Amino acid sequence: MGKPIVGWFEVTGKDGPALQSFYSKLFGWEVTDAGGGTGYGLVAADEKGIAGGIGASPDGGAGWVTFYVEVDDPAAYLAKAGKLGAKTVVPPSEVPGYGITFAMFADPEGRVVGLSKGAVQ
Repeated sequence: MGKPIVGWFEVTGKDGPALQSFYSKLFGWEVTDAGGGTGYGLVAADEKGIAGGIGASPDGGAGWVTFYVEVDDPAAYLAKAGKLGAKTVVPPSEVPGYGITFAMFADPEGRVVGLSKGAVQ
C-alpha cells in the first residue's frame, strides 16, 4: 500500500435521523440505511470525494466529526501513534458483514482520528 489516504468520514450526534436529514438537505447527499436496525446512514463517494456515515453516537452523547485514514494494518498504526504520544480510544474492531476494521486514537492534543482497513474499495 502507498501512503495512507483519508478514506472515510463520520458525523455522529444525539439524533442520527435529524443529522442525516440536515446533511442530505444541505449538500444534496443521498443517505442510505446501513441496515441492521442501527439507524446509521451511508453516504456514497462522488467522483472526487470520500464515502462516509451519519448516525447516532453509540453512547447517546454529543457525538463527533472525524475522518478515517485507510491503512494496511490498523493495529500497527495505532501502536505507532501511541509511541508518538497518542492514546487509543477504540482498539481495532471489525464491522461484521462489511470487511472493515477500524480503530481510533486521540492525538497528543486530544483530537480523535480514525484508522480503517477495507473502507476504501
